[in-house]
Amino acid sequence: MRIACIMAEGRGETDRLISEAAATLEAEGFVLNGIVKVLQDMPEGSHHCDMDVRVLADNRTIRITQSLGEGSDGCRLNPEAIAEAVAAVDQASSLDADAFILNKFGPEEAEGRGFRAAIATALEKDIPVLVGLSGGEGSRKGFMEFTGDIAVTLPADPDAIVRWVRG
Repeated sequence: MRIACIMAEGRGETDRLISEAAATLEAEGFVLNGIVKVLQDMPEGSHHCDMDVRVLADNRTIRITQSLGEGSDGCRLNPEAIAEAVAAVDQASSLDADAFILNKFGPEEAEGRGFRAAIATALEKDIPVLVGLSGGEGSRKGFMEFTGDIAVTLPADPDAIVRWVRG
């Protein structure tokens, strides 16, 4: 079983590294499952609330946030859209893949939900798993509890990330 995580400094840097690694691997012919964040510029003054993910198995893009309306100063994840993304990844878990990539092991995964079953399925099938971790203590602690001592932390270096996935 091979599982690695990435924690990069700077807003959006982990997402960028994981998305670029996925693009490099896909260009090399790797078959991937999981999701990556769709990188997009946010207009000045926005709250960075529009978040799309790309399902790697079928290249589908899903907006996982919802607008709370004018005057709102917060972001809101859309539970239905996240469930759609999880279902798409779970469905693709029955297919053979060369790697499983998840842009973020977040609070849902730390609590045993979200993409956690898909991660476990990939590990059981000896598919390398690459996940992003944010600065949140709960997510990091949940990841460490889930993986025990089998996870490695990769440097925030695109070449090192791709080399690790290649094996």
